Amino acid sequence: MKFEILDGFPGPELERAWREFLTRVEIPSHYDSPEYFLDPLRRGTRPFAVLALDGNQVRGVLTGFHLEKEVLSGLTSRPQICVDGTDNAATLDMLAKGLLAEAARADLVHVYTWASLELAPFSACGFRRHQLQGSVVLDLTRGAEALFKDFSKDRRRNIRYAEKHGVEVREAVSKQDMFDAHAVYSAWRGTERKQVHGEWSFESFEKTVSLRNNRRLFLATFSGKVIAINIFRFFPGGLFESAANSSLDEFMHLKPNDLLQWRGIQWACDQGLRRHSLGGAHEFLRRFGGTVTPIVRYRLDRTLFRRHDLKENLRATARSLLQSAPPGMEQRVRKLLKAEKPGKRKTKEL
Repeated sequence: MKFEILDGFPGPELERAWREFLTRVEIPSHYDSPEYFLDPLRRGTRPFAVLALDGNQVRGVLTGFHLEKEVLSGLTSRPQICVDGTDNAATLDMLAKGLLAEAARADLVHVYTWASLELAPFSACGFRRHQLQGSVVLDLTRGAEALFKDFSKDRRRNIRYAEKHGVEVREAVSKQDMFDAHAVYSAWRGTERKQVHGEWSFESFEKTVSLRNNRRLFLATFSGKVIAINIFRFFPGGLFESAANSSLDEFMHLKPNDLLQWRGIQWACDQGLRRHSLGGAHEFLRRFGGTVTPIVRYRLDRTLFRRHDLKENLRATARSLLQSAPPGMEQRVRKLLKAEKPGKRKTKEL
């Protein structure tokens, strides 16, 4: 077995082998596919893919990008690695070696994976394992109506409220739809409570949502005005992902985001997609039912004294001490720390 590193869309022969591989993956995602290279990056530079090859067959794929002195495969909300299960140990060993070759002298190398795919060969190369909360995942094979019954009571009520009060959801189809959607994104991005990593110009936005083999842009409208948007990412027959949601604050009382997510789920079920990752596990998303599926980060810290690992260990120790402190102490300390950081804004990874 060997690895091959790509920095652009593959040639015809390798593309065929890559696509044939994806037919053997249980739940392939868009970022596991050759189309990864068609996406405009909103964060980082130099996208790449590492393929583990057994003769002419692809056995595993890892995609990623460079970010200053770091190399990342995936984010906290989405893994970008998959294997076909033939020989996971050998396949993952090749992917690890390929990633290290691509990373060269990067200070930090991150790989995110679903907890069901442990990366022991990465640990053997010095990567440290850290389990994260993960993402809410729905089993779309159950059908939309069965999934709706598992929504929390207030989620079902919000969806009906939005419908009753005139919110409508449709796919974007025109250039004007693109302009209106980007305007909502820009307004959302500019609100004081958010800090979003990565710029998304109209040109990049339009190019991204125009990739309709792997993207759908849904618009929530009220009296003809676009008030919220959701971009969904998918791989045919595989994973459906909620990739980017934006909404206008003055219309939040109409519950457009509840309805957008529901319409996306209905569409995905109709298309025969198998799983839906909502891209996080906060309370709003948990109320759509499903299962919180952990994501695991493997990270190689090459800095002097492994300072990133050291900082993380110190934070973990501090959290442990706070949790074991007398009742009320943790909240008092958190309030004190918050008071020392006025104006801190909510951060969102794209």
